[in-house]
Amino acid sequence: MTTSSHYDALETRNPAEREAALMAALPAQVAHAQKNSPAFTASLAGVDAASIHSREALAQLPVIRKYELLAQQQAQRATNVFGGFAAIGFGKAMPRVFASPGTIYEPEGARADYWRMARAIYAAGFRPNELIHNCFSYHFTPAGSMMETGAHAIGCTVFAGGTGQTEQQVGAMAELQPAGYIGTPSFLKIIVEKAAEMGVKLPSVTKALVSGEAFPPSLRHWLAERGIAGYQCYATADLGLIAYETEAREGLVLDEGVIVEIVRPGTGDPVPEGEVGELVVTTLNPDYPLIRFGTGDLSAVLPGPCPTGRTNVRIKGWMGRADQTTKVRGMFVHPGQVAEVVKRFPEITRARLVVTGEMANDQMSLKVEAPDAEGLVQKISDAVRDITKLRADVSLVALGSLPNDGKVIEDARTYQ
Repeated sequence: MTTSSHYDALETRNPAEREAALMAALPAQVAHAQKNSPAFTASLAGVDAASIHSREALAQLPVIRKYELLAQQQAQRATNVFGGFAAIGFGKAMPRVFASPGTIYEPEGARADYWRMARAIYAAGFRPNELIHNCFSYHFTPAGSMMETGAHAIGCTVFAGGTGQTEQQVGAMAELQPAGYIGTPSFLKIIVEKAAEMGVKLPSVTKALVSGEAFPPSLRHWLAERGIAGYQCYATADLGLIAYETEAREGLVLDEGVIVEIVRPGTGDPVPEGEVGELVVTTLNPDYPLIRFGTGDLSAVLPGPCPTGRTNVRIKGWMGRADQTTKVRGMFVHPGQVAEVVKRFPEITRARLVVTGEMANDQMSLKVEAPDAEGLVQKISDAVRDITKLRADVSLVALGSLPNDGKVIEDARTYQ
């Protein structure tokens, strides 16, 4: 790979150098959040920021999940629309505010490439002095601005296509001849199909960065057959860029500005490398310093470095949702309750609660990977009832026999 294949030198750092830099920045970010973000002033009260200089120390801090962020925003609407999580206020430091479904409000800081999207756009093949047709929404949600500010950081010009108006999108592409497209993959397919229907050729559009929804191999191949190389990235309105695809197409490489952990759903406990769990992200963004923010998305770490020469950790990409809360016999059962059962028994390495039966006739069974020991099944059964207030059949299964899919609760009921 040539140096021009990488956005900057950070991507090819020695992994130990990167880890040292991240851990050196972590205590300062924790201290900054404690001082300038009222929500973290409260949740991290009593924490010695200087001691949070390792992943082990970070794992002891509480995970803030999206529903908690939303609840705090809703509770403080009249006094602090960001729920105390933002470290900046309205004015020059915050040129824009966006809204995500919920409604959750997100600040956009004034720094260049605030959402750190340039790295993903560059990896998708875009270069300075190119025109990009941006079809992410500019209305309410930050996606349009996320991509536009990243494109500007590279040195690209952006056409603010936004969503909808397919025929007009085709017309603008035909006349402006952009180098590529940014938006959801499904809308790109719609545009390409509409262009064919209209008899309009779009020869300039040879690359795309897509996000916001699944990008299956079938669609990637469909686009490739029409001369468009599509790459995907994983980002959220809260955190900005988390990971991005490269030419290797072997998972997604983590962004340089985040610390990512993968934890067992319902807990803050990191899982062994390769095991599926919830992505928990700590951002080094000083304006919106989210510490251990639970994305609610499942993924797993891939072994080894990216063949493109990028040395950061790779993840498999989006593998489903981590919140598997379900209602059993009229009562909610949470992944955290299953985790609490597991914590009571050091013998258990993994557990999976399976809910079966038809509606109004729910049955719970807890499958646990643990060695057979006298009285263990009964003790676990008692713990399940104590924690969930529901009965479950407990069965011991062989070590390594439960699927590595991040599921803690499997709803296998039949709905008729």
